[in-house]
Amino acid sequence: MSDPYKTVAGNTDNLTASLATTELAMVMQNAIGWFDLYVDDMDRATAFYEAVLPHRLEPIDDPTGDTLMRGFPANMTAYGAAGALVKSPHGHPGTGGTMIYFSVNDCAVEEKRVVAAGGKILRPKFSIGPFGWVTLCMDTEGNMFGLNSMQ
Repeated sequence: MSDPYKTVAGNTDNLTASLATTELAMVMQNAIGWFDLYVDDMDRATAFYEAVLPHRLEPIDDPTGDTLMRGFPANMTAYGAAGALVKSPHGHPGTGGTMIYFSVNDCAVEEKRVVAAGGKILRPKFSIGPFGWVTLCMDTEGNMFGLNSMQ
């Protein structure tokens, strides 16, 4: 009996490696599954991010009643992490902590929106080699964040 993989692909070693890589990619999870971006003023922060990014943030219910949340659009089955703006007594905005990078088409476009929406540019668009371009920003709450694009 002939090997169906060999018949189709002509080389079982390459096809086996390809299938193993595909299976690993399907079951392997990203290191980051969610992010909370702490804010002091939810309305101000929501207006800022909706002005800078092409997303509408939606309320997320908190069953504990402790936290006010607005979520960024998310497809929990797709690549990348989902997250929300969070007003909580358990965390506060500020620099020096975790850095979040938003994926955009071109950092230069959103860079202009950051300033127009009341934020600051800490480091204008710069190359990070084969990983694209980055702009470092500060939002209206004092959180440092990045914009990342491939152009």
